[in-house]
Amino acid sequence: MTKNTNKHQIDLLKDPVSQTLKEMTIPMIYGMILLMTFNLVDTFFVSLLGTQPLAAISFTFPITFTLISLTIGLGIGTSAVIAKSFGKKDNEFAKCSATSALILAAVVVGGVSYIGFIFSNEIFTLLGAREELLPLIRDYMDVWFLGSIFLIGPMIGNAILRASGDTKTPSMIMGLGGVVNAILDPILIFGLGPIPALGIQGAAIATLISWLIGTSYVIYIVGYKRQLIHTSLEFIKRFMQSSKAILHIGLPAAGANMLTPIAAAVLTAIVATYGDSAVAAFGVGSRIESIACLVVLALSMTLPPFISQNFGAGNMHRVEEGYKTSVKFVLIWQVIIYLILVLSAPWIAQAFSKEQSVADIIKLFIWVLPLGYGLQGIIILTNSSFNALHKPMFALLLSIVRLFICYVPLAYIGSYFFGIEGFFIGALLGNVVMAMISYYFFAKQFDLEITEVKVVSS
Repeated sequence: MTKNTNKHQIDLLKDPVSQTLKEMTIPMIYGMILLMTFNLVDTFFVSLLGTQPLAAISFTFPITFTLISLTIGLGIGTSAVIAKSFGKKDNEFAKCSATSALILAAVVVGGVSYIGFIFSNEIFTLLGAREELLPLIRDYMDVWFLGSIFLIGPMIGNAILRASGDTKTPSMIMGLGGVVNAILDPILIFGLGPIPALGIQGAAIATLISWLIGTSYVIYIVGYKRQLIHTSLEFIKRFMQSSKAILHIGLPAAGANMLTPIAAAVLTAIVATYGDSAVAAFGVGSRIESIACLVVLALSMTLPPFISQNFGAGNMHRVEEGYKTSVKFVLIWQVIIYLILVLSAPWIAQAFSKEQSVADIIKLFIWVLPLGYGLQGIIILTNSSFNALHKPMFALLLSIVRLFICYVPLAYIGSYFFGIEGFFIGALLGNVVMAMISYYFFAKQFDLEITEVKVVSS
């Protein structure tokens, strides 16, 4: 594969660290703003159908996030392997790995989604959904499960592009998907002209169409315009080697990512004990969290290819500088976001629910949980950095400790003793404790990595 001279590509090995991360992250933020804002619009339109449809779609979040997290995890493995290959100047292996990743993701995501489709009623009953909500949930999830294979285009294709140093094109693809979804949502949910009102099912169909368009576009970019994947069977001779490398990182990363929605499912079950109003409010709060942590999520996508390429090239000082610069920035940024959310909490609550009980819990969510989003950012960036350094088991271990020793248990204990207020405060304390553990653990492991590099070089 010839050297890519695309104008969107950044030299991750030579350009100044802070400037490089800035140039990589800003385009991702633009794309994610469009994507997540329009996903929030998705929740808004469903909320207009009433509390029951809003509660139904809130129950779907842990499951949809599980599948999305699985795909993101495979994307993390893809990005880490390809970026390290670029850092080592092994462009052919990068191309084989990119092709293998798309095939692996299609098989894995398709298989898991099929299982979810078959056992849908049982899954959502376990989450605490009442029987009268199951038809609404099935209306949404049947379409979502069957169309989820088209997740691989935007998720894996964008990971391939980011690994090559291009974050502008992925941001455009994400933005395109968000715009398409936002345009189709009101049309398919409420109907327009000859198009019937499909209700909550219309929201799922809008999502499916946006994925299909995104997949078609990204395959054209990576397959034909950039030639980052093989369009023939040439890759087969290195398929097993590249697949093994991807799965070595991708499976633990997917497992770590899937723990988050699993924990969210447990939290949703706890919240469900307070009624449909609490579940609806928690669902809205979860979407608000996605917007509030947008910069952190963007950095978690752009920092790994930067670290992996420099890791492959042996530039460990750039790896350390990139991690610490990102951590300092998110701490400051999330304080600003918290202040904005607190000031706008009454308006946000009223915009998403006319029922006072739901609005009150939305405000409570905003006043408490966003206080720890900067610390949550440290946890996310640390896990991303470990995956980029090809140490996925460390990231998985930290995720297990965070969710099932700190976050969920403290939220449950708070709920048990102090009700819904204690639930939110306990979750906040879980992030505080885990952020300190994550930063200390990364610093310790990085020092060991530096020592190993010095021993090998000597």
